[in-house]
Amino acid sequence: MLYSTPANEAERLVAVRALNILDTAPEIAYDDIGELAAQICHCPVAYVSLMDDDRLWLKAKYGLPPNFNQCPREIAFCATTVCGTEMVVAPDLLMDARFNQIPFVTGEPHFKFYCGIPLVTEAGYALGTLCVMDFVPRQLTFEQGEALRRLSRQVLAQLELRRKLIEFDQALKELDHAHVDLVAEKARTEELLINILPVSIAEELKKSGKVQPKYEPSATILFADFKGFTLLAERMEPAALIGLLDQYFTAFDEIVMRHGLEKLKTIGDAYMAVAGVPTANRLHPIDTCLAALEIHAVTARMKAQREKMRLPALELRVGIHTGPVISGVVGRRKFTFDIWGDAVNTAALMEANGAPGRINVSETVAGNVKTLFELEPRGVIETKHGRRLDMFFLNRLKPEYSRDADGRMPSEKFVTECNRLLSGFPG
Repeated sequence: MLYSTPANEAERLVAVRALNILDTAPEIAYDDIGELAAQICHCPVAYVSLMDDDRLWLKAKYGLPPNFNQCPREIAFCATTVCGTEMVVAPDLLMDARFNQIPFVTGEPHFKFYCGIPLVTEAGYALGTLCVMDFVPRQLTFEQGEALRRLSRQVLAQLELRRKLIEFDQALKELDHAHVDLVAEKARTEELLINILPVSIAEELKKSGKVQPKYEPSATILFADFKGFTLLAERMEPAALIGLLDQYFTAFDEIVMRHGLEKLKTIGDAYMAVAGVPTANRLHPIDTCLAALEIHAVTARMKAQREKMRLPALELRVGIHTGPVISGVVGRRKFTFDIWGDAVNTAALMEANGAPGRINVSETVAGNVKTLFELEPRGVIETKHGRRLDMFFLNRLKPEYSRDADGRMPSEKFVTECNRLLSGFPG
């Protein structure tokens, strides 16, 4: 059978599907309206329907079989009703040319009366219908017709409320997702901040938006760089060179972190770390010397491995000095935690005047660690300001404080001695 469609059919279907109601479970609000419509009109059948592109689907029904939930649009009475905006009444379906060929009229259940009101939105889309039917011809009173109109407005109100609730629920879900994303992003930001700044400095920056410069009367600075790096950089492929540096510096990062030092930066092939900043630690000269010995061991091991494979190898110079520094954070877009002071220059001088494969320390460092480590006097160096500085090679832990033959791994006696020194350790 042919049926008419509204002029705005495409837009109407969009509005119907935007309700997200097709094929949903029964809801008491719609069931009550259908039953009330039947009672007011004294009809045995009533229903609330939505018109899809090819079917009439019932959201609520009264007086129809339990398994009757839809029918093809081409044999639906309401296919005519949704084409307009006014109530459609057929007092005797057999006498009405619009409906008398529909199978529900010519055959079971032999409907004889139909009245349908289109559910028209403010935008002018007929979403479906509110209908009453009977098995005998009949007329509705004016009051019954008006009551159906009021009930149809209640159906529309329920549909609109349902749509808004779905939108609200979706908005809440999106808000929850946004909150989860925000929390994850905040965590990533904080993790990144902690990766580039000491934890205490990162916390201060998060709380106040800035970091107050801090004077530390004693800290130990470690400088390291590779002999012959510039020449090697001219001969190696860039990717291989960066990979080699990354291999070394990643190992150094792990070592300094384990010994309580704070990595400050790398500049080309130079590596800089500090102990005793930003958290004061009276054993920072000892911690730095232990870290330096381990860094030296790792570098020597990697050098031996590369030489065995006939690959270019690097040797490391390490310089260490203990003295006062000022620490702080510079920059606004890219934060950098750094230290300043003559002690930094002296540590760099120790490194520059060291020797490949050796750890060169100042007299200040030597004075703080001489009871625990073996030191080799090197003589005096004069600074550009006329100061004379004694230098020493740090060779190893003293045998009585080491649990390995190379003197790099501290023993329990070493730990006991450090605890004893804590009470009166300078710095």
